[in-house]
Amino acid sequence: MKVFFDHEKLDVYREAIGFCGWAGELLSTIAPRVAVKDQLDRASTSISLNIAEGNGKFSERDRARFLEIARGSALECAACLDVLVARKLVHEEQIEAQKERLSRIVQMLIGMLRRFSGRADLLKEGEGNYHLGVEQEHEHEQDYQEGTA
Repeated sequence: MKVFFDHEKLDVYREAIGFCGWAGELLSTIAPRVAVKDQLDRASTSISLNIAEGNGKFSERDRARFLEIARGSALECAACLDVLVARKLVHEEQIEAQKERLSRIVQMLIGMLRRFSGRADLLKEGEGNYHLGVEQEHEHEQDYQEGTA
């Protein structure tokens, strides 16, 4: 790909464009009336667009805002792929490599956000224990039912 703009030099942008192309091919195989189809189309497009727009901003705060949106869109894409598998519209093997790609995209965006955002330390994708909150909620329910809360 010939480079015309600075954002085209970014590895994360190239990965996002690659995912967007793959998503377009996948979407052409899915029935038009599937709600997640439109969501995946918009979210996969949003990753690249927000990376490009954010890279063109002068202030770190503005740049970080667009990179955060791109990160959210990448996570949304991963969830869309999970929905497609859950509804048996695609097989898990079909999406595994692309979920890995999305994970790389998210990690690269987090790396960029650490440069441009004071809140980046809050981003711990891949490091968190997501079951902790569920266990704590369950403990509170049990305390409430036993009358100790």
